[in-house]
Amino acid sequence: MARSGSVLVPVVPAARRAFSLVELLIVMALLSLIVVALMGVFSSTQRAFRAGVTQSDVMEGGRAAMGLIAADLRLLAASGTASNALNALVLPGVNLSVEGNYGYNTSYAPLYQSLPGGPDIRTNLLNAIFILGRENTTWTGTGYFVDHTATSYFYPLYRFYITTNIQSNPGTLRAAFYNAVINNLNTGQWTNMSHVIDGVVHLSLHTYDTNGAWLRYDYLRQWPNLNISQSFNEAQIYFFSNTLPMSVELEFAKLEDHAIKRAESLSQNYTRLTNYLSNQSGNVHVFRQLIPIPNADRAAYQ
Repeated sequence: MARSGSVLVPVVPAARRAFSLVELLIVMALLSLIVVALMGVFSSTQRAFRAGVTQSDVMEGGRAAMGLIAADLRLLAASGTASNALNALVLPGVNLSVEGNYGYNTSYAPLYQSLPGGPDIRTNLLNAIFILGRENTTWTGTGYFVDHTATSYFYPLYRFYITTNIQSNPGTLRAAFYNAVINNLNTGQWTNMSHVIDGVVHLSLHTYDTNGAWLRYDYLRQWPNLNISQSFNEAQIYFFSNTLPMSVELEFAKLEDHAIKRAESLSQNYTRLTNYLSNQSGNVHVFRQLIPIPNADRAAYQ
């Protein structure tokens, strides 16, 4: 208390000023904006991280599959048999065959995808590939097939492998591949083939002659022990005797994992699945490799 003359006057302390409701609302709004901005940055970082992991997985799996097929193609060997007569099951001494999947399953049709930023359409093909090789005194037969009707996996790529003695007819190896694919398609059990990778929406093999010309369905020149036919604007091509392509171009396209999971959920509805896949070209990674064939003989084209 303060003394004023002879009278004591009480001293009142100054009132403390608090935040007003408006100030609190402003602070809360600013903090909310900061939190939202940070969440956006965090979410973008997470998406970029997941995309990087996905890209890494797809690239790793794609390169591994490409390397496996390319290694088998480099071992391509000539059977030396003279016959090039076509038969529904046995192609005597076939060195290399490239066929559309429709030759094994009539429900197959190419997958068409719209490309981003324009009216262009990408045509995805699934070729059945058989490769004859030789290791010392053994014939080896390697085949690749994508089962677009599979339910356990989505567009799985399978690898077939078989051997026989060099004295045996190498044409039986291609027949074994054909029969194995047909049996597996009928039973749905791919027990005698190796499961390589899933999500393969495109697998094709282009073959080239000595002049670098593409041996496609409209190829006009005639070479001995080379048979080309056309179906769905694709070449079905068979090499016999000592005839091998001078080089081949392997194309392989894989769908990203998140797109595979979405497609698997639509697998029971063919129309919805086709519509979904037709718009997923941005989630397809395409691998391409030109492979020279070491055992090719130019004299076979004379």
